[in-house]
Amino acid sequence: MIPPGFIQDLLARVDIVDIVGRHVDLKKAGINHKGLCPFHGEKSPSFTVSPSRQTYHCFGCGQHGNAVGFLMEHLGIGFIDAVRDLAQQAGMQVPEDDRSPQEREREKAQKQRQATLTEVLAKAGQHYRQQLKANPRAIEYLKGRGLTGQIALQFGLGYAPDGWRSLANAFPSYDDPLLVETGMVILQDDPGKSEAEQRRYDRFRDRVMFPIRNVLGEVIGFGGRVLDKGEPKYLNSPETPVFHKGRELYGLYEARPAMRRRGYALVVEGYMDVVALAQHGFGNAVATLGTACTAEHVQKLFRFTESVVFSFDGDAAGRRAAGRALEAALPHANETRTIKFLFLPTEHDPDSYVRELGADAFERCVEGAVPLSRQLMETAADGCDLGTPEGRAKMLSVAKPLWAALPDGLLKRQLLGELARRAQLPDAELQALWANAQAPAAPGSRPRAERPAAPPKAAPRAPSPLPTAPTTSRISTSPPPPTATRPTSARTTSTFLRMLTERALAPLRRPRRKSRASARNGCPRANTKAKAARETGASVTRIQPSACRWNCPRRR
Repeated sequence: MIPPGFIQDLLARVDIVDIVGRHVDLKKAGINHKGLCPFHGEKSPSFTVSPSRQTYHCFGCGQHGNAVGFLMEHLGIGFIDAVRDLAQQAGMQVPEDDRSPQEREREKAQKQRQATLTEVLAKAGQHYRQQLKANPRAIEYLKGRGLTGQIALQFGLGYAPDGWRSLANAFPSYDDPLLVETGMVILQDDPGKSEAEQRRYDRFRDRVMFPIRNVLGEVIGFGGRVLDKGEPKYLNSPETPVFHKGRELYGLYEARPAMRRRGYALVVEGYMDVVALAQHGFGNAVATLGTACTAEHVQKLFRFTESVVFSFDGDAAGRRAAGRALEAALPHANETRTIKFLFLPTEHDPDSYVRELGADAFERCVEGAVPLSRQLMETAADGCDLGTPEGRAKMLSVAKPLWAALPDGLLKRQLLGELARRAQLPDAELQALWANAQAPAAPGSRPRAERPAAPPKAAPRAPSPLPTAPTTSRISTSPPPPTATRPTSARTTSTFLRMLTERALAPLRRPRRKSRASARNGCPRANTKAKAARETGASVTRIQPSACRWNCPRRR
């Protein structure tokens, strides 16, 4: 844990205007500085940086904090990394009092190793860019895809020559183990030979190269696409200490400014889709790295924007990918965030669509994207006949885990009402059914034995009639009203439903009339007489102890 005193000293030494000014174009406005907010899209500046308070605040989205908080939110890094980055800029050493010397050495060695790997990858990227300038065939291919030199320079596109050891021209030692560790060189695994004798060759050959950068702009991997027909069409770097496919997004480093301008992030499926959309004005596009969209991808995107649009092909594979993206996005959906799904025609992907039909047509597709709520409903109702009870029940069974993945809030409550209306059920009944559903038993646990139902009780035998005193009230000969039966299991019926049932049956029940003789006089004989009267449904007049014909004790 970093001592709080050090953080205070660090914030006192740095100037937040300089820190924020490296990422935001600030202008002097009185005693403060103003600019466009980097956390949401806006046209008029509402982002204010105060030199006197050393804080920032956006009046549009409400983001505020100090220099450490700005680096965390803007760069998407953790607290410790933000403090270390800020301390490095200020020339201060972060104290590491809570870790042992061995742990500090291991972390230092790990960071040095990662820095070395990124340097190797950056050098390889520079080599690929130089090879692109010298290869007319690769240049013509990119021009044929509608790309300009400016876009190629923005994304650092390159070309890997068609040779087995082209990287030997970029590195002094082709046998460097770092080339194998970064995944740029493949080492043939031959148990019968030593490491020096084993065959080495380049992983990427005769491909257009797309460098993959993290949010700090460091090259952490590559993606290569064949120029002609060949397999695999796309080839990615393997998992390395600095590259993890399930965490990174291609184009995120380049797309952050456009995300702020447009107000949303556009998620596509291929590298070429990202570059082609940027060529036509959609610089806010990012792509997954050959894997399905994960919850970590969505969480990273929401660090930079509050709105995400997923774009998929309209075929069956695109629908399946949309289902996985829906599952990944549900835990992060709330009332302040917008998640939509865009489906293109089956014969198009974003690259071909924007090249053939233009940016305006693609913009209209984005505007007509399906919101998350409707996508959830369509996914649940897919293949279900909602005209039958069986189809509606199947829809609810599919929708239940999706609905349960949503965080508690107004959006979750609204979707419950929509599902209930489609299933033709009251909202309260569906909520009670899902709220009282038992969780699945853990693996290896023994199922709980059901309690046997109690045998029905025999009806009580009517008592023999007793002599009664004369009464002026009428005796009811109608049978007693039916009583409501108690549910057999209290686990499957909520308190709310029981209350509704009791209220509905209350008018059907006849209230019991209390014996005035027993209540007011306390006469034992009158009490016996009142009990007999209640069994027959008759009423009892008031009996004075002095007139009791059974020698009442109170009379004596």
